[in-house]
Amino acid sequence: MEFPQQQKPAGDSKITYPPAVKEITEKISNDEVVKRLKMVVKTYMDMDQDSEEEKQQYLNLALHLASEFFLRNPNKDVRLLVACCLADIFRIYAPEAPYTSHDKLKDIFLFITRQLKGLEDTKSPQFNRYFYLLENLAWVKSYNICFELEDCNDIFIQLFKTLFSVINNSHNQKVQMHMLDLMSSIIMEGDGVTQELLDTILINLIPAHKNLNKQAYDLAKTLLKRTVQTIETCIANFFNQVLVMGKSSVSDLSEHVFDLIQELFSIDPLLLTSVMPQLEFKLKSNDGEERLAVVRLLAKLFGAKDSELATQNRPLWQCFLGRFNDIHVPVRLESVKFASHCLMNHPDLARDLTEFLKVRSHDPEEAIRHDVIVTIINAGKKDLNLVNDQLLGFVRERTLDKRWRVRKEAMMGLAQLFKKYCLHHEAGKEQAQKISWIKDKLLHIYYQNSIDDKLLVEKIFAQYMVPHSLDTEEKMKCLYYLYACLDTNAVKALNEMWKCQNMLRGLVRELLDLHKLPASEANTTAMFGKLMTISKNLPDAGKAQDFMKRFNQVLGEDEKLRVQLDTLISPTCSCKQAELCVREITRKLTFPKQPTNPFLEMVKFLLERIAPVHIDSEAISALVKLLNKSIEGTADDDEEGVTPDTAIRSGLELLKVLSFTHPTAFHSAETYESLLQCLKMEDDKVAEAAIQIFRNTGQKIETELQQIRSTLIPVLHQKAKRGTPHQAKQAVHCIHAIFCNKEVQLAQIFEPLSRSLNADVPEQLITPLVSLGHISLLAPDQFASPMKAIVANFIVKDLLMNDRSVGNKNGKLWTSDEEVSPEVLAKVQAIKLLVRWLLGMKNNQSKSANSTLRLLSAMLVSEGDLTEQKKISKSDMSRLRLAAGGAIMKLAQEPVYHDIITPEQFQLCGLVINDECYQVRQIFAQKLHLALVKLLLPLEYLAVFSLCAKDPVKERRAHARQCLLKNISIRREFINNNPLTHDKMMSLLPEYVVPYMIHLLAHDPDFTKPQDFEQLRDLKECLWFMLEVLMVQNENNSHAFLRKMVENIKQTKDAQCPDDPKANEKLYIVCDVALFVIVNKSTACHLESPKDPVLPSKFYTPPDKDLINDKEYLSSEARTVLLTGKPKPSPVLSTVNKTLTVPGRRVYNKTTGSDSNTSTHSQPSSPVTKTRDVVTESSEGGARENEENPVITKTDDGKKEDTVTSDLTTGASTIPKPRRGRPPKATPSPLANEKEGGAGKGRKRAAPAQDSAPSGEPNSIKIPKAEDVTQILDLQR
Repeated sequence: MEFPQQQKPAGDSKITYPPAVKEITEKISNDEVVKRLKMVVKTYMDMDQDSEEEKQQYLNLALHLASEFFLRNPNKDVRLLVACCLADIFRIYAPEAPYTSHDKLKDIFLFITRQLKGLEDTKSPQFNRYFYLLENLAWVKSYNICFELEDCNDIFIQLFKTLFSVINNSHNQKVQMHMLDLMSSIIMEGDGVTQELLDTILINLIPAHKNLNKQAYDLAKTLLKRTVQTIETCIANFFNQVLVMGKSSVSDLSEHVFDLIQELFSIDPLLLTSVMPQLEFKLKSNDGEERLAVVRLLAKLFGAKDSELATQNRPLWQCFLGRFNDIHVPVRLESVKFASHCLMNHPDLARDLTEFLKVRSHDPEEAIRHDVIVTIINAGKKDLNLVNDQLLGFVRERTLDKRWRVRKEAMMGLAQLFKKYCLHHEAGKEQAQKISWIKDKLLHIYYQNSIDDKLLVEKIFAQYMVPHSLDTEEKMKCLYYLYACLDTNAVKALNEMWKCQNMLRGLVRELLDLHKLPASEANTTAMFGKLMTISKNLPDAGKAQDFMKRFNQVLGEDEKLRVQLDTLISPTCSCKQAELCVREITRKLTFPKQPTNPFLEMVKFLLERIAPVHIDSEAISALVKLLNKSIEGTADDDEEGVTPDTAIRSGLELLKVLSFTHPTAFHSAETYESLLQCLKMEDDKVAEAAIQIFRNTGQKIETELQQIRSTLIPVLHQKAKRGTPHQAKQAVHCIHAIFCNKEVQLAQIFEPLSRSLNADVPEQLITPLVSLGHISLLAPDQFASPMKAIVANFIVKDLLMNDRSVGNKNGKLWTSDEEVSPEVLAKVQAIKLLVRWLLGMKNNQSKSANSTLRLLSAMLVSEGDLTEQKKISKSDMSRLRLAAGGAIMKLAQEPVYHDIITPEQFQLCGLVINDECYQVRQIFAQKLHLALVKLLLPLEYLAVFSLCAKDPVKERRAHARQCLLKNISIRREFINNNPLTHDKMMSLLPEYVVPYMIHLLAHDPDFTKPQDFEQLRDLKECLWFMLEVLMVQNENNSHAFLRKMVENIKQTKDAQCPDDPKANEKLYIVCDVALFVIVNKSTACHLESPKDPVLPSKFYTPPDKDLINDKEYLSSEARTVLLTGKPKPSPVLSTVNKTLTVPGRRVYNKTTGSDSNTSTHSQPSSPVTKTRDVVTESSEGGARENEENPVITKTDDGKKEDTVTSDLTTGASTIPKPRRGRPPKATPSPLANEKEGGAGKGRKRAAPAQDSAPSGEPNSIKIPKAEDVTQILDLQR
């Protein structure tokens, strides 16, 4: 507006004062000035704009009040009163101010602005005048006069700064409203907001200022909301210059640009309408740190509670999601952290985030994988609906992460979800069902190799799955139904956990027993061994050893500590008592107090593993009551999601497992009464488990619980005679374990059963055979002689040597247990009875073992059809081959019988691992592994696994390799922990398996042509299958030892047939292939061997010192073929289920990686390894692996063509070879004459007839006539 000329008074220029107000000059005192000014203020306050006469009358006074005397007066009261007058003057004379000079106006408004600082102190007596000043200025919008001033911005900046600085929490709403009115009018009615003025507003939003003055922040926030339409353009211009043009000098706030954007967005997203596209540009910056800052900002904007930015600005959202894959690690990390808030605040965006989190869950950076888990778990803990199954699947995957920190986070996260939703049911049954898999998954982890994983699973089980803090009844109910809902592998893992804890308790008990003995060197050595074993069951074995030694030293010095520990591991220790003992032991070891005490932490790990926090007598009693309720039908089974039958069966299984680890807790009449009720139930599994519980826990029944004894005996007798095979076995063992007069009890079972044996009714034979076998095993002195007659007259002559029924000719090589004929099941049990009888006797004085071994060998050579009447089906023959191979392997575990097993019989047994039936190979390999891993079988049986290189199924090869790794690891560990003599070293050192392997491969029925390249390649694969595992590390120069061992073998002869040049040549060829493999795979094998190897005399003759065999049996061409490894035209093993003699039988090739999804990292020693019915299917005909059908292919015209006819007409070499062990009908049977050689080793091979071994080749085994087997097994002599 235009400023008018200074108004002049009508008369002279004399200043007119209000009535009773004297002249105000510099000469009067300040008090008098204040007194007179108050009256002036009162006058102006009472005036309004319509008082023209008064306005003219007091015009000179108004001009006088703007003089330097008043504006620069040192007295603040004077200045305040003058300011109030000036404010009223602007009100009265509006819209034309009486002041014409721009400089004067500037001075006046700066003066008024300075007076507004008085608003800060609300308790000041003058505050009301300051408030009046503010109110007047706001109401009149006096500052709008300044718009015409060139430097009005200075006035506005000073005003804004003043108001933001004085606002505080003592001001009421009116003060804030007047301030807002004053400032908003300047912003909204001006031509624009300068950067400096904008800075005075925005600076209050910066976190540092925000924290200093919350009221200034609120004032700025409200001001921006009120002026959003006007100020948005100015804000956009500011961010454009800083973000896009990079002009950081435009404002001091440039370095706080991202903080400002976040605050402005929270105030009103409309303030940033034009700014958001600029952020998309910044997200693509080449500077990683800059991208990181933008990502941090946008994470807050997108993740804010009520933010709709993702839906309103999809391009920016998609660009932001792209930063999940940023090359800069901190950017990816920040993106992942954002996801947690986003999932919780915006569930609708979960689908967009899922794919990106999936990729990041496999990020190479550990921290990012860790944060993905934290993100998902935090969202899940807030509300399970926020995380979908796919997100939970990512956490599930990370439980197997290679890094412990990630695995731990994943496992703990899942445990917390399980406790919240499954245990406490915080979100209902439907949500609990959604994550019911967690309990199984967590327990499966117990089979990881890391001890850290095992310890964490135990901790999770004790704190989250079955919290030990619950009272006994609630705790046992939780355990009872958890056990019923677990899958098979989880149950086995939980059983293994209790078994390991029990084993550790036993070790500690043995350690305490050693402390009770007098000090000696032997005692010290024994203690050291126990401490080393205990240390391996604790994290960080190296540190654990040191801490356990220290703990052992403390135990030796502190008798009270030993008493507490002894109480803790006592079988009678209750859960409450265990807690007190742990607390007391921990207290004793706490001194001196330290911020971190790793020694105490390690001892706590040990105490947590051995303390019985779940199971005691009271707990077992509670479990039995739950079981009774399930039996009576009064339990909450259905409500807990399990059927009563399942609850009863799983409850008995749970009690059975606990009877192994806590037998003392079962000793009560109430418990045994309930178990007797279970024995009368129809469910066979329930009764079997109940018998086993009696067997494990009933040692005091006879002396303390006579009533239970009198009821139990007839039940056990009945189960031994007419129960299921498993019940019969447990009943016999139970009688033997808990009764003093067991001889009488067993005789009462043995005699009627032995008289009632009838081979014409095989269905009724199985249970009696099981009972008789176990009786002869447990009481050999009493029943060995009677059994001898039964074996000779009934088992062999009447049962094994007769085929009464005709088997099912469906062509399958394996059928389910239900489809096996009763006669064959009886024969299998008869074979087991023979073995148990021999294992009970443990001697071969009557040569019964020799006869039995010949019988078993004959069964293997005849492929399971011992009588060769061809009545038995292929699947039943497979069962008998498996039983015969397993029987030889079982006898080999007893030293007295191992010594009489001939090399030929060993080879027959080993070749079962290459049987034509997949299930036979699978089950035999598992039995072999379990016996080897317990160090029950001699070392030569480890060599059998080398034949698994021929198996065409990838899963079987992977399993065999894992078995080798486990067995070799256990043997090395045993050697390290136990000082051994040289003889024992030969039976345990894994490298000593090589001579057995070489001998076994030299007698492989497939190895018929020594210089055939394909057969040499087969040898190489078998050798490398074993040597690869042995040569992983060159410990103690073992590579040179292996080379020396093979070279030594070449200086000997085959003890099986020392005078046969062809047999020795085959042996030397295998040695040369082995040397070729060792030399090509190791650079250290040419060093000096640490010691001279000793060869087994059973397989090799002593070396001839006068003869040096330095001949190379491999041609240069053969070496080239072995080195180049050219692809072979046929598979390593002739077939999966060896190609039968049926023409046209398809040949199975080794499966590729895509044929099997079984992980090679499975733990073969764990119960998790299941028997899998893996079937390799034909891609054309869909024929299964164990079906004996020729492949039928389709010709181009759609007609089926039999491959047999095609092969015969073309004259290809597909004429079936006579099955090994039995020539075709046209040739005499090897059983017809003992002196004639058998053609093979009991497994079938598909090869042209002309490839058969020449007649001059030595016999691998002598097979008696079928009709003479009984004579050989004449056990009466």
